[in-house]
Parts: sequence; C-alpha cells; structure tokens
Amino acid sequence: MRTRSSSNLHVVSSNPSTSNPKHHNRKRSKQPYILEESPIDTMVDQRTMAELLRAPTEGYAEAIVVPLILAEQFELKHSLINMMTTDQFFRLEKDNPHDHIHWFNKITSTIKYKDLPNSAIKLMLFPFSLVGAAHRWLKKEPPRSIHTWEDLVSKFINEFFPPSRTINLRNEISNFQQRFDESFHEAWDRYKDLLRGCPHHVLLNCTNWILYTMP
Repeated sequence: MRTRSSSNLHVVSSNPSTSNPKHHNRKRSKQPYILEESPIDTMVDQRTMAELLRAPTEGYAEAIVVPLILAEQFELKHSLINMMTTDQFFRLEKDNPHDHIHWFNKITSTIKYKDLPNSAIKLMLFPFSLVGAAHRWLKKEPPRSIHTWEDLVSKFINEFFPPSRTINLRNEISNFQQRFDESFHEAWDRYKDLLRGCPHHVLLNCTNWILYTMP
C-alpha cells in the first residue's frame, strides 16, 4: 500500500482570510477611515453686518484734493452747480480748453465766501463743468493727484490742447493770407479768431501781419 508524501498533500488553511484573496480585501476595506480635521480658525470677524455689506472704497478716491475748508456754514448751492452746466466742455473738435478756462475763471471770480479761497471754489466746481469724454478723463486721473488749481489747469490743457495742436495753429497763423473774396476787416476777424485759438502764440506775429498788409 502506497502512502502519499507529506509534500504532496494539499493543506487547507484554517484561516479563510488567507486562502481567499477577495475575502481578505473585502475585510480590509471595512476598516474605518479617519478624516483629519482642519484647524479651526479662532479669529472672529468683529465687523457689523452693515460694514460687511458696505461697498469697498479703496481706489475710488477723487483725483482733485480740495483743501480743508475753514469757513463756517459753507454749502455749494444748486444754483452754482447749475451755472457750471450751462456751458460744459465735452471734448468736441470745436471745443477749446483755453476758452473753457477763461469762461470758468470769469464765472467763479464772482463767487465770494468768507475765509474760503477762490481756488478752493474752483477745485470743487470744475468737475461740474465737464461732460462726456472730458468728464471721463477726469475720473480716470490717478486718485489725489491734483492738489492746486494750477495743477488742474495744466493737466486739462495738456490733455485737450496738446503741443501738436499748438504747432498746427502757429503754422496756420504764420502762413495766414487774406482771401480774394474777403475784405480787410473780415480777414482781420478771422486772424483774431486764430490768435484766440492759440493763446501760446506771441503777439508779434499779429503786429507783423498788420504792418505787412498796410498800404
């Protein structure tokens, strides 16, 4: 009678988890998974609901810085603001910034307040005299970049009356000629219009033209 060798015997393990891989994996998947909790932010926002709902104001400061007003009971009346809107500067080709500044200075020179400089009045009222593209230009200027009336005039003139425009007008004045179909007075009025459109031009050219055209 032949006996089987112990090496040929198929040994069945008493532990079912080792003999069945699927069962082993299934058993491992049932192990609990512990989630790591993120640290709790202990910082408490002390702002009120009104402050949280308030729109941010950073970067929205006006370009014009109005000096501190020491006058008591000062108020910009609606009549003054309406006066500024009667001849607003738009930035059309026919609009001349020098003419607008001249008109604005003439209007604001009649406004007097005790303990309030006229330059401060100009800084407050000038934005109301602009409309359309000119008003958008002022809103795009860097915040708090204009501190004096001279600063505002300089920026305004350089934006809407660049040096190239001055050169063109000067050339037109230098080469001015009386037309065949216009009288001397008509030519003279037309020449003065050119001079008014180019305030930077010296008056010497005007004198030279008069001497040249005199019989």
